[in-house]
Amino acid sequence: MLRKISLGTVGLWVGGVLTIIGFVAYATENATLNLVGFFYGVPILLGGFALKAAELKPVPLSQPTPPDVLQQRQQTATSIQNQIRQDVMRYRYGQDAHLDSSLESLGLSPSDEERPDLNSLRETVVDGAYTLVLEFYSPLIPFETWEQKREKIEKFFGPNIRVELSQPEEDQVDVALIAVP
Repeated sequence: MLRKISLGTVGLWVGGVLTIIGFVAYATENATLNLVGFFYGVPILLGGFALKAAELKPVPLSQPTPPDVLQQRQQTATSIQNQIRQDVMRYRYGQDAHLDSSLESLGLSPSDEERPDLNSLRETVVDGAYTLVLEFYSPLIPFETWEQKREKIEKFFGPNIRVELSQPEEDQVDVALIAVP
């Protein structure tokens, strides 16, 4: 639940309310509320602004996950698949992009401008196995480069994972992480 809430937004609301209370208390000469508003409200408000500036929004699902896939996920998903899904579907702070360090380690992010962007993900079943599909927008890294890195991607995401790559349309690359029993 807390992963779905933006801490920056919470900071802005709480800090904003306390700061307004502080200004109103100052205008009505209420010293106690004035101190609360200024000593707590303003720093929380500034913290909210800082978090909003460094915020990376969660990656959405491109399509709803059917109940049978959810059941398959509970039975056969690897810990790496679960970790990736949970990490990219929550607010992150201080990162440039989702999976940026992973893409850099794989040699798929030569620079910030060329880094593929994780647009969405979906969950499905392939050959009876749970599959997490990462949908990247990759206009500057050709699909052939992704194909050359397939084995490295497979090793990087750990044991019991098979990787299949596809290009559903120009500048799009789908990386399917398939659980291998």
